[in-house]
Amino acid sequence: MPAKFIIVTGGVLSGLGKGIAAASIGHLLSSKLKIIPIKCDGYLNVDPGTMNPYEHGEVFVLDDGGEVDMDFGHYERFLDVTCKSKWNLTMGKVFDMVRQKERKGDYLGKTVQYIPHVTDIIKNHILEIALEESADLVIIEIGGTVGDIENELFLEAMRQMKEDAGRENTAYVHLTYVPIPYGVNEQKSKPTQQSVNLLKQRGIFPDIIIGRCSEFLKKDVKTKISNFCDVESDAVITGLDVDDIYEIPFIFEEEGLPDILHKNLNIYSPPDMRKWKQLINNLRNPQKEITVAMCGKYTKLEDSYASIIESFNHCSAHLRCKINLKWVETTDLGDTSFLDDVDGVVVPGGFGSRGTEGKIEIIRAARERDIPFLGLCLGLHMAVIEFARNVCHLEGANSTEMDSDTPHPVIDILPEQKDIKEKGGTMRLGAYPAVLKKGSVLHSLYKTDEASERHRHRYEVNPEYHRIITENGMVFSGISPDGRLVEFIELPDHKYFVATQAHPELKSRMESPAPLFYGFINACLD
Repeated sequence: MPAKFIIVTGGVLSGLGKGIAAASIGHLLSSKLKIIPIKCDGYLNVDPGTMNPYEHGEVFVLDDGGEVDMDFGHYERFLDVTCKSKWNLTMGKVFDMVRQKERKGDYLGKTVQYIPHVTDIIKNHILEIALEESADLVIIEIGGTVGDIENELFLEAMRQMKEDAGRENTAYVHLTYVPIPYGVNEQKSKPTQQSVNLLKQRGIFPDIIIGRCSEFLKKDVKTKISNFCDVESDAVITGLDVDDIYEIPFIFEEEGLPDILHKNLNIYSPPDMRKWKQLINNLRNPQKEITVAMCGKYTKLEDSYASIIESFNHCSAHLRCKINLKWVETTDLGDTSFLDDVDGVVVPGGFGSRGTEGKIEIIRAARERDIPFLGLCLGLHMAVIEFARNVCHLEGANSTEMDSDTPHPVIDILPEQKDIKEKGGTMRLGAYPAVLKKGSVLHSLYKTDEASERHRHRYEVNPEYHRIITENGMVFSGISPDGRLVEFIELPDHKYFVATQAHPELKSRMESPAPLFYGFINACLD
C-alpha cells in the first residue's frame, strides 16, 4: 500500500498550535498505522540550534544529534516515536541541497529555478523519508502562516504532492482562528474565510478546517465556513482552547476528525484512548499539590523550557499531583528567601554567564537546607562549582565558560573539542550512554545498569578535579563507558540532590515520565 499524506497548514496568525494539532491527529490514527511526522520551516537557518530561545523557543534535540524545531517534542510525546533530524526540513537545508547539487553538475547545465528544482528537492525528500521508514502515513506540518513569503515554496511543493502521491492518498488540513471579539459575543468566521481564500490562491483546497476558538464552534458558524470555504460542514472542526494540550485528541475525536480522515484516505485505524483517558483524569483530579522553583534566565518565555514543563505534566498524571511552577529569574537575584515557599528547586540548561552566580547561590541554599534539587546540563555545572567552592574549598572555582582565568576550572571544554570551530560541532549532541553506579539514587530510578539520555552542551566536569570532588562526598553516579565523562551526580545524605549533564526532559512521555523528574517530584511530595 502506498503511503498516505496529511498536510497541515495554518492561517490568520502564528502560534495557533499547528504542531499540537498535527501530533493530535497522529495520535488518533496511530493504533494500526506507522506514522512519520515531518516539519517544514521557512527560515534560512539550517536548523534552530543557533537561535536564541527568545527568538524561537526551545531547541529540541533528537537521539541522532539533530537540533530541530520544538514541535518535534509534541510529535514524540503524542506519537511515542523517536524522530530523526532528516524529518525537519528547513529552507536553509533545502537551499543547501540545491547548491550542492548545482556545484556537482547534477542539473546538467540548466538554469536552476525555484520551480521545478527547489520544489522537487522538497517533494523528493519527503517521498524518500516515506520510503525509507516504510511509513503508512506521513503527517507534514508547514511552519508559519499562509501568506508568509518564507513558506511559499513549501506550499507549492505541497500543492504538487497530490499529483505525485495521488489525490486519493493526500488530505489537506488547515488550522485557522475564530475570534470572539470583546463586547460582541459572537464567533467570527471572516478571518477563516480570508485565510482559506489565500490557501486556495496557492492551489490548495482544504479537506478539513480546524477553527481555533475559546468555545466549541456553533452550528451556524460551521455552516458559514462550510459554504464559503467549500468543505463539508462535518469537516469544520473545533480546535478548542484547553488547559492541557493532552486533551486536544479527545476534542478532535469528539468532533469526528478520525472518521473524516478514514473516509478521505481510505484507511482504518480507530483511536485507542483508554490509557490517556485515565492519565488525563488524574491530571484533572489531583490529590496533592506542590510548588517547584524554576531558576533560569529565559523565564520570560516559558516556551524556552517547554519539555521541562511537559515532563512535570507527565509526573502529575502518574502521581496525581498538581505542580505549581514559581519562575525565578536568576540574573538579578536579591536573596533566596523565596525558598521558604517552595518544595523543590530546578536549575535548567542554558548558555553564557548571565545569571550563573544567582544559580550557584540558590543551589548552595538548597543543599544546606536539604531542599530537593534537580540540575539539568548547566544545572550540573553550577552544582559542581558550588560544591567545589563551598565544600572542597577551591576558592574561585568556576567554569571556563564563565571565567577563562579561573584558578580552578572544575568545568572546562575538553582538549579534543577546543580546535573545533563550527558552533554545533563543538557540542556533544544526541543520545549518549552512561554506566550507573549500583546502590545510587540513579540506579534505583532507572532500574538498569546503563541509561541513555540526550545531550546538548560543550563543557564537561574537568577530569583533573574528579578525585577531590568525590573525596569530599559528591557521588558521580553515572559515568561515560570510558570512565572519562561525568553524566550524573548526586549527594547521598540529601533528600534529593541530583543533576545530570544530559536533558532527560527530552525523552519524557505521558505514559513513561523521565525517571529523574519522577524521583524529584516524589521527593518534593515527601
